[in-house]
Amino acid sequence: ESQNETTPEAVAKKMLPADPILREVAETVLYMKFKEVGPATMKALQTKQPLDIINNGLVVGMECVAKLYAEHIYYLPEIMMAAKTMEIGIALAEKQVPGGLQPKATVIMHAAEGDPHDIGKNIAAVMMRASGYNVIDMGRDVPIVDAVAKVEEVKPLFISGTALMTTTMTAFPAEAKILKEKGYNTPVMGCGGAVNRDFANSYDLGIYSEKAPQTPLIAQKLLDGYDWKAVREHWDDIVNGQ
Repeated sequence: ESQNETTPEAVAKKMLPADPILREVAETVLYMKFKEVGPATMKALQTKQPLDIINNGLVVGMECVAKLYAEHIYYLPEIMMAAKTMEIGIALAEKQVPGGLQPKATVIMHAAEGDPHDIGKNIAAVMMRASGYNVIDMGRDVPIVDAVAKVEEVKPLFISGTALMTTTMTAFPAEAKILKEKGYNTPVMGCGGAVNRDFANSYDLGIYSEKAPQTPLIAQKLLDGYDWKAVREHWDDIVNGQ
């Protein structure tokens, strides 16, 4: 019943901007019209500020896509096509921003040591980039020592890891333990089919994201000043958009 009620058109009606110019830009992302996003963005640049086009047009379109993904209306192909459409528009608009587009923060993503599964990570990375973050994607089967070294190098907002096997999810508490011993307070986000909230909350620095669209919501709270303990405490409110 929920899926019957949740359609791209219904989501568009609720979420897309009322401004017809920005709406046209957002629709190119929502409906994956990668051949039309360039002309729509260039048209919008004649009367709109580039950051307005990015934040209230392109990104809103991707937020609609995230909603449809969460409701199992869109799947991985739609996510990737919409992301490519959005990237084309952002590249055009960004050229008109003095000094270029500045990311909100840098985050690190990886699949756990020994784990070759990275589809969930890839989707989450798309969501984070769409929300304005610089994503360092370390790929899959990333050694624990390499993940820790990258945190030391770039000092990210958080590091997230995905694991689809119970034999690999132990990498996350191992990473957190080393970071803690080295004096870092960087949240270590556990994700993936093998990980649940109780496990991610079982080790210091651990936080949890169940679905890719939740990750930008958690990231925003970290930007707002939450530490890993506060994210745990308010997790239900955060992932519900509060």
